[in-house]
Amino acid sequence: MGLVQLLKSQFLSQLIICYVFLVSGLIVNLLQLCTLPLWLVSKQLARRINIRLGYCISSQMVAALEWWSGTECTLYTDPKSYPLYGNENAIVVLNHSFEIDFLCGWTFCERFGVLGSSKVLAKKELSYVPVIGWMWYFLEIVFCKRKWEEDRRTVAQSLQNLRDYPENYWFLLYCEGTRLTPKKHQISMQVAESKGLPKLKYHLLPRTKGFWVTVQNLRGAAAAVYDSTLNFRNNEMPTLLGILNGKKYHADLYVRRIPLELIPEDEAECAAWLHKLYQEKDSFQEHYTQTGRFPGPIVSPPRRPWALINWLFWCCLLLYLLGLLLTQLISSGSMLTILASLAFCSTVSLGVRWMIGQTEIDRGSSYGNKELVEKRKEL
Repeated sequence: MGLVQLLKSQFLSQLIICYVFLVSGLIVNLLQLCTLPLWLVSKQLARRINIRLGYCISSQMVAALEWWSGTECTLYTDPKSYPLYGNENAIVVLNHSFEIDFLCGWTFCERFGVLGSSKVLAKKELSYVPVIGWMWYFLEIVFCKRKWEEDRRTVAQSLQNLRDYPENYWFLLYCEGTRLTPKKHQISMQVAESKGLPKLKYHLLPRTKGFWVTVQNLRGAAAAVYDSTLNFRNNEMPTLLGILNGKKYHADLYVRRIPLELIPEDEAECAAWLHKLYQEKDSFQEHYTQTGRFPGPIVSPPRRPWALINWLFWCCLLLYLLGLLLTQLISSGSMLTILASLAFCSTVSLGVRWMIGQTEIDRGSSYGNKELVEKRKEL
C-alpha cells in the first residue's frame, strides 16, 4: 500500500471528509430554507439558486469518487448522440445493481453539466435523511411511497411541475425499484415465469407503471430516454465505504439515446416496450461479461474541475473554522469543552456512517416480501 493510499484509509482523513460534508450540507440546507420566501416572488429564480446550492452538496460526493478515490468512468455511446447530452431534458433508465450506481449516474450528470438540476424518482423515506434528503426537497425531487393508489396522482403532479423547469435536467429512473440481490432476483424470475415473460439474468423485472407515468407526464418536456447500463471491471462490487477509503474502481457505462416519440403512449404497449428494453439490457450485460466491454465506441467526456474546486472551498473554510474552535478549546483547558468536542466528532462520524448505511444493498427495500406485496400494488 502506497503512502497516499495509507493516508486516505486513516480514520482522521475520513473524519475530516465526513465533517466537511455534513457541516457544509447543513449550511446549504439552511440557505435553501432561506429561499422559501423567494418562491413567492420569483419561482424560477428560486429554482436557479437551489440548483447551485444543491450542486454544492452533490458535487462533493462526485469529487470524492473522481478525485479522492480516483475512480475512472468510461462511456460507451453513439458519437452522433453525444453532442445532445446535457443540452436536452432526458429520462435516464439505469440498472440498479451496485451501492454506488447512483453516484456514477451523478458523475455523468456532472460531466455534462446537469448535476445540480438532475432529478430522481426516490422512495419517500429518503426525504427525511439530513443533507441529501433535505436538499432534494428544494430541488423538487419526485418522491413516492410505492403504493400505486397514492403515488399515481402525487407522482404525476410532481412531474407536471417540472415541465417549466428553467434549466436542462436528467430524470434518473430505476425501473427495477430496488437493488439486485440473489433473493430478489429469484423472486422476480418466479413472477416472470408466472406472467409468461422471458427471464432476465442480470436484472429484475422492471416496474412498468412508474415508467409509463413518467414518460406520459414528461412528453413535450423531455426529448429522449437514455437507456443506461452500468458495470464495473474485474467483477468488483464497489461501496461508498470503499470510496471513502480511497479505493479506486473503474466503471463502464453504456448509453443509448431513444427519442421519446418512439415510446408507445398506450400503457400496455409501453409496458411491453419496457420489458423488451430490459431484455436488451440483459444482452448488453451478457456481452460485457463475455468480452469485458460494452458494444460500440468509447466517447468519454473529460472530468470538470468545478466539483473539486467546490470541495476544496468547503474544506478550507470549515477546517479553518474548526482550527479556530479547537485552539480556543485547548487554550481554555476546560475538560467539559474537550469532551464536547470529542462528542461532536463522534456524532459527525456516526451521522455520515448512518447516511452511508442507507445506500447499502442489504438495507434496500422490502421488495419480495410476500406479505407486503399482498398488501399493496407497487410501482
